[in-house]
Amino acid sequence: HGPELGAVCVSVNVSVGTMREALPYVGFLMASVAVTFLIVATWTDCWMVNSDDSLEVSQKCRGLWWECVTSTTDGIRTCDNHDSILAEHPLKLVLTRAVMIIADILAGIAFLILILGLDCIKLLPDQLPGKARVCFLAGVLLLLAGVPGLVGSLWYAVDVYVERSTLLAQDVFLGVQYEWGWSCWLGMAGALACLLAGSLLTCCLHLLTVSLVALATTRIPPHRPHPLPPH
Repeated sequence: HGPELGAVCVSVNVSVGTMREALPYVGFLMASVAVTFLIVATWTDCWMVNSDDSLEVSQKCRGLWWECVTSTTDGIRTCDNHDSILAEHPLKLVLTRAVMIIADILAGIAFLILILGLDCIKLLPDQLPGKARVCFLAGVLLLLAGVPGLVGSLWYAVDVYVERSTLLAQDVFLGVQYEWGWSCWLGMAGALACLLAGSLLTCCLHLLTVSLVALATTRIPPHRPHPLPPH
């Protein structure tokens, strides 16, 4: 069964090699989405928006850095920056700013490192362990970026929900009630994409690389023809 075993091993080797080559590109696409979502979420102004049941003739959006009001009649949009960074701010705002900036920095560094790990980029040697280690490092950084991004987004979302629920429970109506804005959703999506891309680049890529190295070092026993029976 030497030729059959050799053909099977070659086929498996080719399949694993193809998957290993495609995996960094899949992780790169997911990391691109994650980094874009996190950066856009951090620097946009709609982390919380007034709900539909508010007695407002305009749409109010609050972000981490400024607040914008859009008139529903003429569409005019005006924005006001928050006070100085050194001024006193609510704990929700300060913590969300800090963890989202940390997530942006880690995700950006991971994205740049991942570019170096792609097979189409020739800045680094093409040896399999080297490229795999670079992609693995990028995956670890993406996992680290996803944690603060998810914590910041969920912290903000839970605080908005608790604030609104408390006002409703106490029958306090201030004329405007807020709910989650699209920036908050974008932050959660970017953080989850970071975690998914990081898991793909660390766990899956590591397993495929180990399997590929094991298959490459496997020796196929030479085929020896069976002796002919005596006449």
